[in-house]
Amino acid sequence: MHAPAPEVPLSSPRPASRVKRWVIGVLLLVAVFAGLVAVKAGQIVAMIKAGETFVPPPESVTSAQAESFGWQGTRSAVGTVIALRGVTLSAELPGVVNDIRFENGASVKKGQVLVQLDTSSELAQLAGAEADAELSRLNRDRAEKLNAQGANTQSDLDAVRARATQAAATVAHLKSLIAKKTIRAPFDGRVGIRQVELGQLVSPGNPIASLQSTSPALVEFQLPQQALAQVKQGQKVRLRVDVFPGESWEGDLTTINPEVEMSSRNVRMRATVPNADGRLLPGMFASVEVLSDASEPVVAIPATAVLFAPYGDSVFTLAEGKDAAGKTALLARQQFVRLGERRGDYVAVTSGLKPGQTVVSSGVFKLKNGAAVVVNNALAPPVEAAPQPVNP
Repeated sequence: MHAPAPEVPLSSPRPASRVKRWVIGVLLLVAVFAGLVAVKAGQIVAMIKAGETFVPPPESVTSAQAESFGWQGTRSAVGTVIALRGVTLSAELPGVVNDIRFENGASVKKGQVLVQLDTSSELAQLAGAEADAELSRLNRDRAEKLNAQGANTQSDLDAVRARATQAAATVAHLKSLIAKKTIRAPFDGRVGIRQVELGQLVSPGNPIASLQSTSPALVEFQLPQQALAQVKQGQKVRLRVDVFPGESWEGDLTTINPEVEMSSRNVRMRATVPNADGRLLPGMFASVEVLSDASEPVVAIPATAVLFAPYGDSVFTLAEGKDAAGKTALLARQQFVRLGERRGDYVAVTSGLKPGQTVVSSGVFKLKNGAAVVVNNALAPPVEAAPQPVNP
């Protein structure tokens, strides 16, 4: 008899084959990753080499030359226009407004009657006082003749004379009261808006109207004490106001205060400016320039050429040189400068530049030291020492 065949299981695990497949998969992933890394590393190396050899294109800028000017030295300040004479008219005595003889804002002459208060009571008293004064004068004349003839005593003559003097004083007193109730312009000028009306009872000190003498005008301003060495009475002064842009007035420095204010160490000054047309009004804000007698040579460049920075102001000068690729090009070199006074579109350079040097006048914000540039002055804006803005 044959022995029974061994039983064969339906499925048997193959652990070796499964591990082999995992190892192969991992190796394939590593190979793919390594390939990607190699490709990317090659690209990065290529970009680095390209960046090392890359030469940026030259920047387009405009240029200007540092010029030598003869500038008249100035001292600038802000001031206020004030009237040569200015008062607020008021009544010295109480009374009722009987007549107003001026229009608001009108020009008046010295001595012109502006307001008349009621003087009917004083006029009535004046008539009686004048009659009494005339009688007293006649009595005095008779007494003097009688005294000359020895018909009266000296005491009688003295009493008559005293009576005549008292009567004349009464007349003068009443006339002064009438004059004080007649308000006149103390000087030529322009009267302001009236503050009283007909029939109004005014008290002493009540404002009636302001009176300002506007020709010539005065401008008051302050300068630091260091300016005392450069300014003196009689120097020319230029005045500008925002109300009339583009226009200026010239006058003379007439007053320098003999003391320095301790709080600010400034000196108050006044200039007299012709104002025949009356356009300069008291209270206007003004820009003042005190002009020196002689001009000073300065080196000036357009203000747009300056790169302002907290660590120092600088400009870019232009000169030929070798760029990063070794080619001849126009290069911008940064140079620090010290600046002085600014006038119009120009700014003075006290050190760091010489006349004739070429600087970048626009586009400095996009430059760095040694950058290659191309000059294109076709669209360069005009540069003026006294620009005149044009209203659209």
